[in-house]
Amino acid sequence: MTSLIKSKQTEKTINGISTQVVCTEFSNYIFVVLTQYGKIGTLVSVTPDSKSNDISNSMFTTKVLLGKDEALTHVCAKNLATFVAQEAGNRPVLLGLALKDYSIDSIKDMKDVIKSCQVW
Repeated sequence: MTSLIKSKQTEKTINGISTQVVCTEFSNYIFVVLTQYGKIGTLVSVTPDSKSNDISNSMFTTKVLLGKDEALTHVCAKNLATFVAQEAGNRPVLLGLALKDYSIDSIKDMKDVIKSCQVW
């Protein structure tokens, strides 16, 4: 029997830190967990602004649903999840973030790891 929910996961060392990614596709959103602690961490909703019909120019709203509501969380969430939402036909993304390293280079590497787990 095949699963109705597509999910992929991987692990990569980024800047010396073991980083796990799990991407799961649901009918109405994409769930991405990015962790360096082995926990889901802060849950952030990244939703496209419904006013824009042009996917490439969509604006995205971030909202912390659970965890620390800090500016850095919103910046990282937008950087990590916007391309997922766009590639998934402007579906919202639920992002679990538990990071030790928020450097720009590490975030870029994390985006590549997320792409390697593409389920959308």
